[in-house]
Amino acid sequence: MYDHLLNESQRSVRDEVRDLVKSVPRDLILAMDRDDVRFPKEFLGEAGRRNLLGCRHPKEWGGRGMDWVTTCMVMEEVGVLGYIFACVFGVGAELVCDAIVLHGTDEQKEKYVRPLLEGDLFAAECLTEPRGGSDFFGTTTVAREEKDHFILNGQKRFIVGGEGADYFLVYARTNPDASVDPRRAITAFIVDRGPGVDVSYHYGLMGCRGGGTARLVFRDVRVPKENVLGRVDGGAAVFDTMMIPERLGTAAMTIGPARAALRVAGRYTTRRVAFGKPINRFQGVGFQVAEASMLLDAARSMVYTTARAVDAGLPPDGTRRLISQTKRFVTESCQKVANNAMQVMGGIGYTNVYPIERISRDLRLASIWTGTNEVMSAIVAHEWYRELASQASVSSMERDLEFDAEEAGAEEEKYLD
Repeated sequence: MYDHLLNESQRSVRDEVRDLVKSVPRDLILAMDRDDVRFPKEFLGEAGRRNLLGCRHPKEWGGRGMDWVTTCMVMEEVGVLGYIFACVFGVGAELVCDAIVLHGTDEQKEKYVRPLLEGDLFAAECLTEPRGGSDFFGTTTVAREEKDHFILNGQKRFIVGGEGADYFLVYARTNPDASVDPRRAITAFIVDRGPGVDVSYHYGLMGCRGGGTARLVFRDVRVPKENVLGRVDGGAAVFDTMMIPERLGTAAMTIGPARAALRVAGRYTTRRVAFGKPINRFQGVGFQVAEASMLLDAARSMVYTTARAVDAGLPPDGTRRLISQTKRFVTESCQKVANNAMQVMGGIGYTNVYPIERISRDLRLASIWTGTNEVMSAIVAHEWYRELASQASVSSMERDLEFDAEEAGAEEEKYLD
């Protein structure tokens, strides 16, 4: 359905990803959903051996030097396995590696990026804290400078991959002066699992199980200064660039499970007979499938259009609205697709005889993590009005649409104050 969006090399990579997806044993998917497997190291290791992790990163560090369109395609295809597979696939290879590739030293890339992309190490990103998630810059995790290292103390929670990670991307406040803008007081660190890093896996998750979602407590952890990512008090720059892989990646990976749900429902409604004919001939079924198909196509169009904008080199200010609205629209649309799929299957769709109920549970996370969809709406509104204001000063070549009304000159009726 999206071959026309991909070139020959991208289609070749897609086929490689589909081969990986086919190779994953059914037992692993079921064991993860039962929490019998808490982190799929074997899956990520195999993806690394096939050189499918972080395909857009430079070849010198183990990537393939490809682009965001390719990455979105890979995330969509991995998501067909299940949303949690795409989550753990993306957190290390896309988010953490991206931060180090963009802001790290060559020594950091050699030590942390290359082995992760080869499937030998695993990483997790630590953002959310017990006191809140969306209030990122209100972090209470602190790092105190001491000679050649920092002493890290604090907590992070809901960390996907926390259970299996060998190292963590951690943000902490390094300037204790409360009067300083928090955007100039936070530092990003690469923190190895070791003494003082306590990982607790204890969440009873509704869905997306088996991804190592954990709470991390840092107690007087010694972090060498060479593990500062970027510069001290410069964590905001790292965070800002992370919002592209965080939110665009989330949107892309959401399409895969929704696509799988609709495929299962389509096959079922083609074979299920009621009132003497297959139920796909009833409008009540057909219209819901049509809506789901339309939403999937619209979602994919938004993802790949936004990916093209990022690949074109637009600065963050130019893509922030696109990424935020893509994340909101796609995640909510795909949740609707899964809901329609369950609805047309009736009661059997609500059981574990089919995977629809698992897909629906898993996809509920999509509109919550990497920034809630309400935060996405706030960003979209802010950026849209900012763009409108900037266009007003350079619109001399455009038609002034306000005056295309019969009584446009009735200024006394235009109460603006």
